[in-house]
Amino acid sequence: MQITDSLIDTKIAEWLTPVFDKNTRKEIETLQQTDVEYLKESFYKDLEFGTGGMRGTMGVGTNRINKYTLGKSTQGLSNYLLQQFPNEQPKAVIAYDCRNNSDTLAQVVADVFSANGIKVYLFTSLRPTPELSFAVKELGCHCGIVLTASHNPPEYNGYKVYWQDGGQLVPPQDGAIIAEINGLNYADIKFDTNPELIQKIDQEIDTPFIANCVENGSFIASQAAKDDTTIVFTSLHGTSITAIPATLEKAGYSNVHIVKEQEKPDGNFPTVVSPNPEEPEALTMAMELAAEVQADIVIGTDPDCDRLGIAVRNNDGELQLLNGNQTMIVMTWFLLQYYKDTKGFQGNEFIASTIVSTPMMKNLADAFGVTYKEVLTGFKWIAKLIKDYPNENFIGGGEESFGFMVGDFVRDKDAVTSTILACEIVAHTKSKGSSFYKELLALYQTHGFFKENLVSLVKKGIKGAEEIKQTMIDLRNNPPTHFNNEKIVLIEDYQTSIAKNIQDDSEQAIEIPKSNVLIFYTEAGSKIAARPSGTEPKIKFYISVSEPLPTVDDFNAVEQQLVTKIDQIKRDLHIS
Repeated sequence: MQITDSLIDTKIAEWLTPVFDKNTRKEIETLQQTDVEYLKESFYKDLEFGTGGMRGTMGVGTNRINKYTLGKSTQGLSNYLLQQFPNEQPKAVIAYDCRNNSDTLAQVVADVFSANGIKVYLFTSLRPTPELSFAVKELGCHCGIVLTASHNPPEYNGYKVYWQDGGQLVPPQDGAIIAEINGLNYADIKFDTNPELIQKIDQEIDTPFIANCVENGSFIASQAAKDDTTIVFTSLHGTSITAIPATLEKAGYSNVHIVKEQEKPDGNFPTVVSPNPEEPEALTMAMELAAEVQADIVIGTDPDCDRLGIAVRNNDGELQLLNGNQTMIVMTWFLLQYYKDTKGFQGNEFIASTIVSTPMMKNLADAFGVTYKEVLTGFKWIAKLIKDYPNENFIGGGEESFGFMVGDFVRDKDAVTSTILACEIVAHTKSKGSSFYKELLALYQTHGFFKENLVSLVKKGIKGAEEIKQTMIDLRNNPPTHFNNEKIVLIEDYQTSIAKNIQDDSEQAIEIPKSNVLIFYTEAGSKIAARPSGTEPKIKFYISVSEPLPTVDDFNAVEQQLVTKIDQIKRDLHIS
């Protein structure tokens, strides 16, 4: 649908009716006088479910997070639950993170559910997203909601929906619920709460959640090794402070130093430019503390505690920040090695990752003789594999964007269990005369040295959305023929579900759901993906290159070769 001023004006006029409260109407009237362009941005489209749910800036309008957009989504979800479970009372559990207004928005969601006769379990205070996933199954709920905008800037908030298995919404439920939501008017929202249907929860979920995190993440390091491990942890003002220190203590780690300046939950994230552990700047304070206390590992988590960034000691004894692909590789190797040594493979094990993550994951799976499954970006697709393959055993898996999941007791990326696992690896390898970093280099030597780089271009507003759309159109209509003077031999278009072999002009169907993603493969094994973000106003380019690593001593030289390759590919894409 073409966006016109008349369509925007129609939406604004609706929001000026008595269906909406006085404060909302007053804010719109003020914007009409003071900032017409911002008002257009607030109404030019409706917020949609993306790879991580519904996420956006807070404020009035159909394109903003507010009580009405969340209320309408919750009303549609309520209608769907009542249709699907006519002979039982549906149950929902709600959690929220540290963001501004998360607690009040969580209460709005609880009110709408209860007004529709749905039993609600509401956490008494902020909790990590993985704990919400755990709570859905622990309480036997039909769905779960978490109010979070992950690592987005302070003005954002969001709404993620989980289904009975503890995983995020996927087909066919997502489409059916979205259709239900789209069929509603704002006047259809039931805001009149039924307090008798809202039950507060906390320790009855916290205790088993922490116990499961320890069980799944700590299984081989001796107590002596744990005592000899020094940890620096920062919650970056987020929810992880409610779970990770207690989980580390229960797992047997006593030498834990918390970055005090970032310990208090705060939706304004005052000490960082971005509360995102993918950004090196976010871990500056933690790295400084680690230098003081001679830490073996630094760990930082995002606001809702589903992603983690780590730094470990390199071969020179210096703290080295790792990217999501590197952390994922070592964690997956450690789990596979543990299974091989203690349980033995039964032939039904698998690991998983996403189409924009490192190809090294497949090499790792092949080396251990387990199945590798690859899915679209977004951890909901990894969780869906567990449901789709009930007779197979998911060992672990992750994505390049600093998310990892151990086993299936949580059905989303989980920074709590992953923190314990990372510390387990550091403690155990140190006790054996190795290290997390040495094991990474050994894996490069055995399976190939893969180096990845992500470029995210921010394109805000209506104009930015059009620029992103046009970039993808241009890449499809006039695809490049070479990157870094390497001929492109395969193009995967996940929007058309066609993989085209350039060498023989043949085509093959892509057997996973459609998505607006293009991936180019070169004759030398380089991989370049282009993808508009589903949750942020960005277009992302994922670059992966590789070379053999003859010996660990060759690491620096080979890494420079890979950096040179990546730089040339960026120039070819005009994004350097």
